Amino acid sequence: MRTPFQPSIDSIKLTSVLHALSDPVRFKIAQCLYNKHELYCATFQVNVAKSTLSHHIKVLRESGVIKVRIDCKQHFYSLRTEDLEALFPGLIKVLFETDTDRI
Repeated sequence: MRTPFQPSIDSIKLTSVLHALSDPVRFKIAQCLYNKHELYCATFQVNVAKSTLSHHIKVLRESGVIKVRIDCKQHFYSLRTEDLEALFPGLIKVLFETDTDRI
């Protein structure tokens, strides 16, 4: 099994992060990870097909929003909180601790 691509911290661009989070399903996935810290695919509570969920996870991973940890055959995902905070101070707090009804 090959390791999925994850950009280095130096490769993460704000435009890619914001584009990845502009989709409501991807935002919800990232928000779940912000609240739960680490999850695997089956625990995301989004109403989309498995292939669509895989696509959304790929977009989030390749933009640098999330990272994957592989344990045997299970893929565990978490938000790259430290990396994103180092690159874009305050962004995570604004995105996930703001009243989303106002966004």
